[in-house]
Amino acid sequence: MTAVRDRTRRAGRALRARAAGAALLAALTLVALTLAGCGTAGYGAPVAPINMSVSSEAFVSGMLAQRYTCHGAKTNPPLNWSGAPAGTKSLALIVDDSSAPITPTIYWLVFDINPGATDIQEGALPTGARQAVNSAGTAAYDAPCPHGRPHSYRFTVYALNTTLKLPTGAPLQSVWTAIAAATIGRGRIVVTGNP
Repeated sequence: MTAVRDRTRRAGRALRARAAGAALLAALTLVALTLAGCGTAGYGAPVAPINMSVSSEAFVSGMLAQRYTCHGAKTNPPLNWSGAPAGTKSLALIVDDSSAPITPTIYWLVFDINPGATDIQEGALPTGARQAVNSAGTAAYDAPCPHGRPHSYRFTVYALNTTLKLPTGAPLQSVWTAIAAATIGRGRIVVTGNP
């Protein structure tokens, strides 16, 4: 009888653990989908963000130069953007690997960028901007490290209807969720990094 009870308890724990894991995956998926296409303009039903333009003279023929990866200088590339909509109170940047399985790997998450800013210089952080913890657990640019096969890296700029007022080193999910809730404009450039 005790053996049956123990198996039942273990099975119950395993089911609860799976349910908790599924709930976390569902929450991350919702945030990822929100950031991929729509914002919530603060509250209410999702709305399509205004399209912005993002470019970089560092990306030649859609390629991420080795200089900006773990195989090179490990420095962030320069980016330029335009088209932030009226009402933009701050900007954010997320660099991620869209080729990563299940959830994207976040290499850099910069927020509270001045709404009048139109670029990030190579190896620099805009004055007053903050960095959230990335997937590697650091609040910095974690240079992508493509291996095995080419990977697609997304550099996405978000126009937000608020400043996030979170500290440097804020948890990735907290900042990611706050960006999703405040997005009113978005622009993206996707580049390929080779091993």
